[in-house]
Amino acid sequence: MVVRHGETEWSRDKKHTGRTDIELTPVGEQQARELAGPLSRIRPVLVLCSPSGRARRTAELAGLTDVVIEPDLAEWDYGDFEGLTTAEIRQSHPQWTIWTGDVPGGEGIEQVAERADRVLGRISEALHPGDVIAVGHGHFNRIIAARWIDLPAVGGQRLWLDTGTLCVLGFEHDHRVIQRWNLPPAAADSVL
Repeated sequence: MVVRHGETEWSRDKKHTGRTDIELTPVGEQQARELAGPLSRIRPVLVLCSPSGRARRTAELAGLTDVVIEPDLAEWDYGDFEGLTTAEIRQSHPQWTIWTGDVPGGEGIEQVAERADRVLGRISEALHPGDVIAVGHGHFNRIIAARWIDLPAVGGQRLWLDTGTLCVLGFEHDHRVIQRWNLPPAAADSVL
C-alpha cells in the first residue's frame, strides 16, 4: 500500500516540492488523521516512510508505528524547478513536463525510477509474511505504481494522485496489479 502525504501549501498551489521540507497545512493534518481509520485495519510487517517532515508527520498522524525511514522514498529532486509550477517553468521551457523534460540541477526520470525499483525490491522482500505500507509523495508514488505493474516510469504520468490518499498495490493470480488507486480515507473505509 502506498500513501501520499497530506496537503502542504506548495502541493495545494501545484508547486514542485521535492527536497524543500514544507509542513502540512491544517487541511493536510486533517487528511493524515483521517487515514488512521482505514490504516488501523492493516497489520503491516513493514512501514516505510520518506525522510521528509511532511511524510513523517502524515505517518505519525495516521497512527503508523515502527516506521522505518527510507531515503529512497524521497520525492523527485526537482533541482532548479523546485518551488515552481509547471506554468512558470513553461515560460522558459515551452511544452515541458516532469515526465519528459530535463530537470536542471535535479534528477532525471531514470534516476527516480532506479530509486523506485530499490524501494519495490525492499517491499517485495517483506510482502511474503504480510502487508507493507509506504508513505511518500505524489510523483514518486506514481512511479512506484507504474514500475509495480511493469510499466516504464513515464507511465506514472497517467496516474493522478491527490494528497492524503492511499493506493493498494497487489496481485491477481501471479500478476502485479493496481487494486485501488487514489482513495480518500472515506472511500478506503468502505473497501479495506
